[in-house]
Amino acid sequence: MLLANRNYNLFDEMFRDPFFTRPFENASSQIMKTDIHEKDGNYLIEMELPGYEKENIKADLKDGYLTITATKDETKEEKDAKGNCVRKERYTGSCNRSFFVGKQVTQDDIHAAFKNGILCLQVPKDTPKAAEQPKLITID
Repeated sequence: MLLANRNYNLFDEMFRDPFFTRPFENASSQIMKTDIHEKDGNYLIEMELPGYEKENIKADLKDGYLTITATKDETKEEKDAKGNCVRKERYTGSCNRSFFVGKQVTQDDIHAAFKNGILCLQVPKDTPKAAEQPKLITID
């Protein structure tokens, strides 16, 4: 019987979850460890997202800020030999980080790829402002 096992403590296992072990302030930066390099006029952003699926990662650009959001929704269930539920845990959460990349950067300027738990983004360092076309004033 699971409860008779003195080496197993349900509460100890529960409190080993990252939710309880990480500090709440700046928690996203500890989950979403990021390296930023400069190469060939671009910023290369490498963000570790182990355990996340590509479908659950979103990159959004608004007002010059690039925001990366990762969400997770998982259920773990353990049953005994008779099929009775012995333990069932659920975790739902999200984390995000934002970086100011400049107001001239557009969504088309950013290239992203996700492989082996690492999100790689290439953002241009200097994006020239679009030349403003002269606007003709109609004279009546």
